Amino acid sequence: MGNYADEINRRRTFAIISHPDAGKTTLTEKFLLYGGAINLAGSVKGKATARHAVSDWMAIEKERGISVTSSVLQFEYDGFCINILDTPGHQDFSEDTYRTLMAADSAVMVIDASKGVEAQTRKLFKVCVMRKIPIFTFINKMDRDANDTFELLDDIEKELGIATCPVNWPIGSGKAFKGVYDRETKSVVTYSDTEKGTKEGHATVIPVSEQDMLLSYIGDEAKEKLTDEIDLLDGASAEFDLQKVRAGELTPVFFGSALTNFGVEIFLKHFLKMTTAPLPRKADVGLIDPVENEFSAFVFKIQANMNKAHRDRIAFMRICSGKYDSAMEVKHVQGAKVMKLSQPQQIMADERKILTEAYAGDIIGVFDPGVFSIGDTLCMPKEQFTYEGIPTFAPEHFARVRQVDTMKRKQFIKGITQIAQEGAIQIFQEFNTGMEEIIVGVVGVLQFDVLKYRLENEYNVEIRLENLPYEYIRWIENKDIDPDKLTGTSDMKKIKDLKGDPLLLFINQWSIGMTLERNEGLVLSEFGKN
Repeated sequence: MGNYADEINRRRTFAIISHPDAGKTTLTEKFLLYGGAINLAGSVKGKATARHAVSDWMAIEKERGISVTSSVLQFEYDGFCINILDTPGHQDFSEDTYRTLMAADSAVMVIDASKGVEAQTRKLFKVCVMRKIPIFTFINKMDRDANDTFELLDDIEKELGIATCPVNWPIGSGKAFKGVYDRETKSVVTYSDTEKGTKEGHATVIPVSEQDMLLSYIGDEAKEKLTDEIDLLDGASAEFDLQKVRAGELTPVFFGSALTNFGVEIFLKHFLKMTTAPLPRKADVGLIDPVENEFSAFVFKIQANMNKAHRDRIAFMRICSGKYDSAMEVKHVQGAKVMKLSQPQQIMADERKILTEAYAGDIIGVFDPGVFSIGDTLCMPKEQFTYEGIPTFAPEHFARVRQVDTMKRKQFIKGITQIAQEGAIQIFQEFNTGMEEIIVGVVGVLQFDVLKYRLENEYNVEIRLENLPYEYIRWIENKDIDPDKLTGTSDMKKIKDLKGDPLLLFINQWSIGMTLERNEGLVLSEFGKN
């Protein structure tokens, strides 16, 4: 086993999910500030000279102020080693977020206090429920006018189907925001608009028993309202139950303002107390224990050209068990090869640090010569098992892609194939042709813009996209069916994926049922397998 149990037990690996603009990137930066990983929290938007958020590194992200890819950030705080997986908030990149959630042990959900649960939060939340991962809620932007607190909680419970348990309670919002009441210590942490880039240190903690002091800080009206709300809350809200939190059935709720850095450290301290170290993970041979088993990992993300100068591909791996040592040889199960992982590194946005060791719970990036795919398992040479695969989302938008300059065919094929291997787009071919006709499928239309931008900027290839009317894709599960002999509908199109597997595209949903009726025994699936 080695003596690495202590290192694994101090690991905490979580993803941050939210709707765009809920303040996720700002919250991530404040966490890093506490860990001493950055000295100045940069602002995401703002003047051209302003620092871009540490976790947004791709040029298109900086131009649009949105996170397109997931970043991995590691920092130390209070004896813990914390890995944050920052995810894109924009719904057009939900597939990347979905895969990232496969690598996290818990999720922090950031909600804008003036908006409540938004569409994207709902979609991502379903993924957390599917995986039964613990969810912690940070209701952000209390320094602006917010919705009624009870309504916000009601919204979470109704929309997401999870019970809530407020750990603290806000006193007012916007200009009238006075701080939060801590339910456990029965004291009030006062709010002052501290400097945005500094650690919170100006808050005063007042026990509720100190009535006069409390009155002088928050005023008569706010105190009366707080007393009424706490009485109501104590009678109505779910009891705190750590087992339910860890089973993903109850979400602890915190209030604060990431921008003014209020409530962030309070949240972090509670979060670390409530979350667990890396847990056993399911493989085809049963559960793999992080401490008892030797090194194993799975690939959850591939990113090309993170370093403009080197034109490289990085495979991101979540270590599930044991200790990784850069001198060791590991087995790539799907490729049936024993190899040394090349240039193992930790990546802080686009800055890298070469690693000599890492432990279960950590995320490492390794140089990928084109051998890894999303979902691949790595383990010790004498072992043989695979972790559960990561399903691919069915694309909902399709376009035919053509390069403008036919002389750049080679770069075009290389570029589009590499971007497809990252999992953001899926590429298909016309059924009876080679790579002459390429069809791209995406979950969200913004991915088309990213594809165009990246092909031009990273591969020097200009493309034209011709939108296709198809909205539904189905994989053919039966291996014995000849696609040429299928009786389809007039709006059906036969294509194949890169592995040569046949697929069907449809414009109308009813055509799927009709095709199944016309071809006895045909089995169609909404998910492809990585």
